[in-house]
Amino acid sequence: MSPHAYVNDLSPGNNRVSPRALLSSSAARLSLDGDWRFRLATGLDDLTLDLGSPELDDSRWDTIAVPSCWQMIGRPDAPRYGAPAYTNIKFPFPVDPPFVPDENPTGEYRRTFELPEEFVADGRCLIRFEGVDSAFALWCNGVWIGDGKGSRLPTEFDLTHVVRPGINQVAVRVHQWSSGSYLEDQDMWWVSGIFRSVTILHRPSGGIDDVFVHADYDHEQGLGRLRIDAPAGTTLTCRELGLDRVDTAGSYDVAVDPWTAETPRLYSITVANDVEEVHLRAGFRTVEITDGQLLVNGVPILLQGVNRHEWHPLTGRTLSEETMRRDVELMKQHNINAVRTSHYPPDPRFLDLCDEYGLWVIDECDVETHGFVLNDWRNNPSDDPIWRDAYLDRIQRMVERDKNHPSVVFWSLGNEADTGANLAAMSAWALRRDPSRLIHYEGNRECDYVDVYSKMYDSLDFVEQVALRTDPPTSDPSNDARRRSLPYLLCEYAHAMGNGPGGLAEYQELFDTHPRLIGGFIWEWIDHGVVLRQDSGPNAGRLYYGYGGDFGEQVHDRNFIADGLVLPDRTPSPGLTEYAQVIAPVRITIDPAAGTIQVRSRLSFADTAHIGFRYVISDDGIEVAIGDVDVPVLAAGETATVSLPAAAVSPPRQRCERWIRLEAVLAGKTDWAPTGHRLAFGEAQLTQISVPQRPRTALPPPPVHRDSSPAGGPLTIGPATFDVRGRLVALFDHPVTLLPALWRATIDNDKYAGGQAVETVWEPLGLHRLQHRMAHLAVDDDHVSVVVRSGGAITDRMIDTTLVWTAVDDGIQLQTRFDLVGPWQGTIPRIGLQLAVPAAWDEMTWFGLGPQETYADTRSGAWTGRFTASIEQLQTPYTRPQENGQRSLVRRLELANDSEPVLRIDAEAPISVTYRPWSTDHLEAARHPVDLVPDHNNNWLHLDWAQHGVGSAACGPGVLPAHALTADQVVDAGFTVTFRSPHDH
Repeated sequence: MSPHAYVNDLSPGNNRVSPRALLSSSAARLSLDGDWRFRLATGLDDLTLDLGSPELDDSRWDTIAVPSCWQMIGRPDAPRYGAPAYTNIKFPFPVDPPFVPDENPTGEYRRTFELPEEFVADGRCLIRFEGVDSAFALWCNGVWIGDGKGSRLPTEFDLTHVVRPGINQVAVRVHQWSSGSYLEDQDMWWVSGIFRSVTILHRPSGGIDDVFVHADYDHEQGLGRLRIDAPAGTTLTCRELGLDRVDTAGSYDVAVDPWTAETPRLYSITVANDVEEVHLRAGFRTVEITDGQLLVNGVPILLQGVNRHEWHPLTGRTLSEETMRRDVELMKQHNINAVRTSHYPPDPRFLDLCDEYGLWVIDECDVETHGFVLNDWRNNPSDDPIWRDAYLDRIQRMVERDKNHPSVVFWSLGNEADTGANLAAMSAWALRRDPSRLIHYEGNRECDYVDVYSKMYDSLDFVEQVALRTDPPTSDPSNDARRRSLPYLLCEYAHAMGNGPGGLAEYQELFDTHPRLIGGFIWEWIDHGVVLRQDSGPNAGRLYYGYGGDFGEQVHDRNFIADGLVLPDRTPSPGLTEYAQVIAPVRITIDPAAGTIQVRSRLSFADTAHIGFRYVISDDGIEVAIGDVDVPVLAAGETATVSLPAAAVSPPRQRCERWIRLEAVLAGKTDWAPTGHRLAFGEAQLTQISVPQRPRTALPPPPVHRDSSPAGGPLTIGPATFDVRGRLVALFDHPVTLLPALWRATIDNDKYAGGQAVETVWEPLGLHRLQHRMAHLAVDDDHVSVVVRSGGAITDRMIDTTLVWTAVDDGIQLQTRFDLVGPWQGTIPRIGLQLAVPAAWDEMTWFGLGPQETYADTRSGAWTGRFTASIEQLQTPYTRPQENGQRSLVRRLELANDSEPVLRIDAEAPISVTYRPWSTDHLEAARHPVDLVPDHNNNWLHLDWAQHGVGSAACGPGVLPAHALTADQVVDAGFTVTFRSPHDH
């Protein structure tokens, strides 16, 4: 038999200890985290044959940290052991199950450890691996112990018969590929190693090997029921509940505060006997489905969640507790209440944090076989009986490890593994072992072995059909009634890749309206960037984040791995800020006509005693009054109406836009945010000044006195200078040029058919390579009128941009009109003007929506005000550069040089503005932010009549019709702006 036969066999492992909970115990433990000797073999023909021998001289081997992923060691400057590789669906090896190639990178690990006498005095000595990718074998003191698969699941082995007091030696051989890899195709970087902790555990004779806490809550009686599965003869202590060393064989009804994600009340419990004490934290809650709704403690809940992969740009899938805590804090700060652990069980410490901070969890099993879809699901393991043990093993290890976490409300069987008897068997086993939780699996569309109808990326129309139970029936009529009785969940929606996602508010409105809809999970939490350093060029030495294709992979899926609500360094993206407002715990509606503010709680359990309310009043974006609003404490779901503050009722001193913003903030410090942290806001305009969402224009007839400039030379009208063709060359003696613009640097959502399909729709029109012709010029003493005809090579579809320049007392007014020429159909990226202005103008102040970037379908998270930002701060550094940084509904802006204003632009009706230190062409061409180098001469200012929304089409619905820029909307399209010197105001 081959010494590495376990790599390709179907066994989930040999000689392992039965799975059990991860317990905090008084029994001795010894961490083996730290430095191990390491050698990377190229494949199965390059192994160290006597790896387990204590006599093997490994003194010349490298040293590697455990836990770690070996492909991440030394990054970004000196990677030592291969490279990560990213695929979404594709297997990076031939699909020949259960076999994998002999060219199989294999890490060989060795270390010694000193074992105290107590570990071998009695009982057993175990070694526990929390996570090893993808298959491994273990030796101790020269004896082969066993092997295991299931990368993101714990594995324990018994070392009792081989260890001794004093120095012992262990060796581990870890293979990147194995038969288990066919079950682990989970849209992530392929990285390998002992990536979670390793521990030696003493299991004393008569000790407490496993405990299962059952902590239910009867909402009608207001009582918790505590029951514990533990060895006979053990006692239970929970002093908060008045239980002191009572028999664990009993069942105890106790008055408790129940656990919820809003009120994460935990009770410290000790299970003990004469040999050992085990410490746990229990949360009392009951999860059930009633009338098509998800209830916890008898109350319907809405999952406002995010899918979370484990990733760090330097350490890969190895996360510190600090990083995990940062994730949870950011989620809580942005009103997220649920996590789906896509697509595998997380580091167990993450679930501890979910218990502590309060997050509903869908705990997902380490199963995904998505690559088989590319071969029409041939040989897919999910319905093949020879894989049954492997499937069952994985669900058993997850459930046993995580069964004591109150945050876990669903067991998920895995992801994108089609369907089949093995998945059904997983469901049946989990329900037998733990009937207190629900079963989730998106691939079971018939819903015959799950408790929730779960889908991905459904359109708004389909979601509404499901809500009304008018969606198409199941394939098997016998399943239809059951599926219609279940709640509906979007386990993935609103793909957060690059600039986006758009349309969140519309989805949330459906979730809030229809009881059968229990919410959804944004895909996903983080951009999985890998830290790299630029080695040449103007940005040499700068760090950036690599994605698929940056590591020489033969097969990869580009930047599809960069699809998170936080950037690789965990900086919140504008999409996360948008989501936070959409799912805010309170809704604030201001009615100036009635003089009232309505506050509605969206909480399910907690009252609003922890929330304070403050108002901000601004005139033309400048804050003029700030104060508190006394809103009564609301029970969950309640609404209160209060009067506008007196400062909002008094009229402004001069004509202006007066706005009021009411912010809901934390009234006191929490574990996850400081006092004053903003949770939600609502705003309204107090003055009767129209603010159209998209301006319209009616140009005067163009002057026709002259069709060329005087004497064939430059022409000056007010502070503007034009060349002989009527093209702008200067404003206020500063070099400024202007051209029409229809293109935006392609966002990820533009590239796919559900969005715009750039390669088949926008590019054939040549919108990215416009050529311009000055089709008309007319001049009189105070006006210059120009018509610019713009189009792309090949096509006869063009646009006429009419520009009428008129001198005014303090500047020059520009009236624009945009007319499409030819048979235009479909959508257009943008319609507006691009100005090249001096590069020294490094700051912008604007009155409009802010402070973050906004687009037609991503405006919920911004408010109306006056904001200032440097040109660098105006950019969003998406992992793959793309259109970003737009500010919407801008009425006025100023550009400044070293904080000294140099140009003011007033819009007659609000426009959209983008300001950046590089052109759209350079932004389009860049693969990474370090490819972007500021232009030495120019910055680039876009003044847009409109821009197409962003949507979610990279893996979801495209731009909703209400937010699309379509050809049939370009009627009376245009805007009017006035350029002024700020020194005159």
